[in-house]
Amino acid sequence: MSIEVYRDAWGVPHLRAGDPDELAFAQGRVTARDRAWQLEVERHRARGTSAAFLGAAELGWDVFARRVRLADTARRCFARLERTDAPTAAWVRAYVDGVNDGLAEGARRAPEFAETGLAPGRWEPWTPLAVWLSTHVLFAGFPTKLWREEVARRLGEEWTELFATDGPGTAGSNGWVVAGERTASGAALVAGDPHRFIEAPGVYQQIRLACPAYDVVGLAVPGVPGLAHFGHTGPVAWAITNAMADYQDVYRERLRRLPGGAVEALGPEGWRPATTHTETIEVAGGDPVAIEVIETDRGPVIVGVEEEPETGGPADGTPEAGSPQGGPTDGTTEAGSPAGEIPVAGVPGAGAPGAGAPAGGATANGVSETGSPANGAPETGSPANGAPEAGTPVGNAPADARTAGDSPAAGAPVDGTGGGVLEDGPVGSVPDGHGGGWEVLALRCPPRVTEELGFGVLPALLRARTVGDVDAALDGWVEPVNVVQAADTRGGLLHRVAGHVPVRDRANSLRIVPAWDPAHAWADAPAPLPRAEVRGHAVMANARGLAAPLGVEFAPPHRADRIDALLGASADWTPETTTAVHRDTDNPSAARLLAAVGRTDGDLSPAASAVRERLLAWDRRMDTESTDAGLYAAVRGAVVRRLAGHEAFAALRDPAPYPELFRPWLALGPRVAFALETLLTAGPVPAGDVDRIVREALEEVAAGEPPAAWGATHRLAPWQALPDPDDDARWPGLAGDHDCVLSTSSVPGWTDRSARASAARYVWDLADRERSGWVVPFGASGVPGDPHHRDQLPLWLRGELAPVTTDWQYLTKEQE
Repeated sequence: MSIEVYRDAWGVPHLRAGDPDELAFAQGRVTARDRAWQLEVERHRARGTSAAFLGAAELGWDVFARRVRLADTARRCFARLERTDAPTAAWVRAYVDGVNDGLAEGARRAPEFAETGLAPGRWEPWTPLAVWLSTHVLFAGFPTKLWREEVARRLGEEWTELFATDGPGTAGSNGWVVAGERTASGAALVAGDPHRFIEAPGVYQQIRLACPAYDVVGLAVPGVPGLAHFGHTGPVAWAITNAMADYQDVYRERLRRLPGGAVEALGPEGWRPATTHTETIEVAGGDPVAIEVIETDRGPVIVGVEEEPETGGPADGTPEAGSPQGGPTDGTTEAGSPAGEIPVAGVPGAGAPGAGAPAGGATANGVSETGSPANGAPETGSPANGAPEAGTPVGNAPADARTAGDSPAAGAPVDGTGGGVLEDGPVGSVPDGHGGGWEVLALRCPPRVTEELGFGVLPALLRARTVGDVDAALDGWVEPVNVVQAADTRGGLLHRVAGHVPVRDRANSLRIVPAWDPAHAWADAPAPLPRAEVRGHAVMANARGLAAPLGVEFAPPHRADRIDALLGASADWTPETTTAVHRDTDNPSAARLLAAVGRTDGDLSPAASAVRERLLAWDRRMDTESTDAGLYAAVRGAVVRRLAGHEAFAALRDPAPYPELFRPWLALGPRVAFALETLLTAGPVPAGDVDRIVREALEEVAAGEPPAAWGATHRLAPWQALPDPDDDARWPGLAGDHDCVLSTSSVPGWTDRSARASAARYVWDLADRERSGWVVPFGASGVPGDPHHRDQLPLWLRGELAPVTTDWQYLTKEQE
């Protein structure tokens, strides 16, 4: 082979090879050597086998991963890729071969393997696709539909979208492109930062991929070949943010068990066979857990399998031989699993960030919540891992915010049964007159339907030379749905949405919909994808805008508006001055609470009046050393807790009857926190009570110990598969807040600890690639003790970037 590996001063791998497949092998191998433990965790996430080495806390994710058919969907997508795009399939295989070649060496360097007694497993050709799916399956935040269902059922149909407003949301991602006419060099700049759950090792890998066909620097997702999200080929650069599109549906299904053990589901055409099989999940330190996996014509059943009435089906609840099968029948391992491996698939923890959001009640580095996310806020877009950028996006849906035509009003019953919600809960036995059996929830996702993920886009992006090349490549993208910006050295600019959004009734985007109603079927063709002309500069920050026709909930406009204002203040941007935008800590979302504080004039104790005056004089900067920012956060937290405790929300306090994995989307406290701006002026809490709550919050804070500086409590809380108890005290304080450009997300009222922030920052310079910059929160290596394990953390905390070095003579060649 002609593979050469070089490193820059930060340990970033720069790879050179004779052709793209050889280069893909090199990318897989160097990733395995640098991040073997991370790759093994990701492989288990995707297969649903995390509990086998991390214990029972991970069982919730494993159950979900298997029931939603992550590994099987990845196998199907790869099989289709082999049939329709053999060169890309071979390229993915080369990456997997490289991973397998480097894992043993990487595992010897990673102490976590010895600590858990785990041996590295073997990657299959479809494993990168499974990793991608597990990273993004919760990215679109379908559990928000479960929350809306609970709000409508418990609080009233008129409040269905109360908590989904353009008020404060969780962190998202920033991106912007500045045209050459507004830069000092006369060439465009592309910049931004993806905000995801912070994991250690990091969810993005800085890397360079060079062969005779191309030479590209960018941020890779460990376990996936190429540079899907952020890259600079020299002539062209691109970047993405989460479009906040809605492209997954939750269907209420009616199932019945036949005397022989087979299962049928009621669809628009009547009762039809569902596939069913059993799987066994191994649990470290515990007994194996057997689960039944059911899939209807709409999709896999994710909630309610266990709610089958005792009178239905065979005594042991398992299908008879000869019943319809959708997977393995021996109850141990999925088809295609290597012999001798731990059976089946998954992600660490019901709370794994890569799964989209942490589970409530989980503990991350000593931060624990009750009924709220342990690591921070529900995502607006994953962690990657996740995604995601995912979780609980926020935003109102205008009447025309769907691609579908006329549809029932939000929350209106669509099947004559009150929207399909049973009186005793969301799933369970079917009442008399409904055909017997029981009700469950099934998830419908584009990759499961189309058997396509869009991996053919990845090598095409590496070959791109113009924005036209990037644009054409992205026509094949599927999931997740992203807003993309690109610029090239010819002056070309691109701002568009990429991905697959099904066209269907608007009710599908809002709530759980009945599977038997044909009105909720998907159209054959996906929705058209919006694009816009770039005039001077363009911003993407998860807000309602370009992607509005494709979504329901969006991030508030604060970050987008602030970046737009900052960019508009200069026509002489450079890569160096652009980093100041990344660091901006102005908090526009504080305005509404400060206005409420301003209304409390009089009727306050002297101490509370002093707190009021300090807040009204505050500059709204969420700086690490700011005691006024700490004071604001303390008052905000007190307001959130009191609002959540108001009798108007009493019906929402009981836990929702869904798996614990979905708790981050279903906890009242965080929902109130993220919708605070809206709830201060609208909703079931009377205005007089809101004013009283703000006064009481001022008095509460004034009577306690003076709040510390913001950075004393607003500290980093990254997720680790094996957290080090000693690390907790060492994690640093952070500037920023949810709606600052420097977005560092916590759960106001419950914890100031931040588990979500910039998973990377970048500036791509189209005038000179070597003037570009990038940074990740930790470092290039996933190996504890390596010099490059966390060497970028000080840069990241200061808002600075490491240089992108591309001259081979300034790199150090690694000896084989």
